[in-house]
Amino acid sequence: MFRTWIAILLGFWSSVYLADTFIKSNKRCGQQYAEAQERYGIQVSIGQVRWYTTCFNRLFIRIGQWKPRFTQAWFRMGAFIGVLMMFVSVGLLVSTLVQASTKESPEQVLTPVMPGVNLPLRQVTYFFTVLLISAIWHELGHAIAAVREQVRVKGFGMFVMAMYPGAFVDLHTDHLQAISAARQLRIYCAGIWHNLVLVLGGIAVFYTLPYLMSPLYVTGTGVMVTDVLKNSPVSGSRGLAVGSHVTSINGCPVYNTEDWSRCLGSALYYPQPGFCVQLNKVQLQTRDVPLYKGYGGQVECCHNDSASELCFIYEMGSEVGAPQKHYACLEARPLTDLPRCFKNTDCVQTRKTACLQPSLDNTSRLLRVYLTTGKPVLYVGDTYLFGYSLSVTNYIPQYAFLPLTLPDIIELFCKYLISFSGALAILNAIPCYALDGQYILQAFLEHTLASRITSTSDRNLIYSLILLFGTLLLGANLVLALFALIFR
Repeated sequence: MFRTWIAILLGFWSSVYLADTFIKSNKRCGQQYAEAQERYGIQVSIGQVRWYTTCFNRLFIRIGQWKPRFTQAWFRMGAFIGVLMMFVSVGLLVSTLVQASTKESPEQVLTPVMPGVNLPLRQVTYFFTVLLISAIWHELGHAIAAVREQVRVKGFGMFVMAMYPGAFVDLHTDHLQAISAARQLRIYCAGIWHNLVLVLGGIAVFYTLPYLMSPLYVTGTGVMVTDVLKNSPVSGSRGLAVGSHVTSINGCPVYNTEDWSRCLGSALYYPQPGFCVQLNKVQLQTRDVPLYKGYGGQVECCHNDSASELCFIYEMGSEVGAPQKHYACLEARPLTDLPRCFKNTDCVQTRKTACLQPSLDNTSRLLRVYLTTGKPVLYVGDTYLFGYSLSVTNYIPQYAFLPLTLPDIIELFCKYLISFSGALAILNAIPCYALDGQYILQAFLEHTLASRITSTSDRNLIYSLILLFGTLLLGANLVLALFALIFR
């Protein structure tokens, strides 16, 4: 899959670059095409499309001049957090390398994300949207901080490189170099600070979502089916459908998705329960069908064409010999209404009743799914397949017009926002070439060491050594993460 995606990317960007080159070289429309690109700030290069504009400059100035005292305190806090994150990010990356030398599967701080490889294709929209929002919010922090520190913002742009979207701001270099190191720190750290604020916002929405959605959605009363896999054993007129409100599985109460997973796990790993049935009813209702072996090795005693009947096994003892196994082909639905049991002694009337258990293979279970409306749904088959065939949500809409998946969309969006915006903050805080950490380190050393180490060459040497260390550290972590992604 990894090689396939690389081939697709190479093919796509090669086509884009060749098409751009061909149109530019065309005598009829080449000049108009180049002028349009220059007019709208569009630039196409190998593996990248970039857009640049100056239309947001006035907006940046307006925001930067709003509430001067508040923005000053805001970006001072950002400078402190940004410097702190530089040390934290180095510590995390060093810890990852140490774990890699002592453990077979160390926890990765930074994991490359590739759609179709370790990111489901159906979630690609979240991936691009969150990355773009995180990048724009990051650069907005730099732009507002620059305006606040009297540094001119020349323009703003966005790009797509390979498969990753991003953004950037173009600051006036001479203005930036002319201000003090402390003011530079406030500008360089603003992006990281804004990403962390975005993370905090995502966490707040994620954990308060049930309360925020409470006027429209109810939680804690079960789970609702939001999707059913086509042609699965769960679907059909007698199965589950989108909008089914599930309250329990095999008597295991389901209040939320955690209970749903727990109840399915219990059904899978614990023995299949039986049902207490009166012996006279067993003898009257059973079908006389020759015994035969099923596909899973289980004993079958019902016709294959029966959708409602199921083969049950029970033991009946005698005063002389050991208990003998008996089989009965019975309607499954009426039996599931009876008391549950695991052996005959679990039944109240021991002599007149028997504990009938479904005759199933090791991977199959009989599940009775209780709904708020209608009859319970019976499912016979693999529990893994049952869980895989259904998507459920904690949120039950109070009104029919409300979409079932809206809270889950918000919840998943928050998860991506927390992960990617946090990763962007950690990545940019690393003292590495071409990242914010490079400039944060330089400004931090100038601010803290200028009065102690007066020699500029000595400070530059310290800066270069730390920067080299940070670059090698990040490179080693990326190699480790790529190795884990491709070969594990």
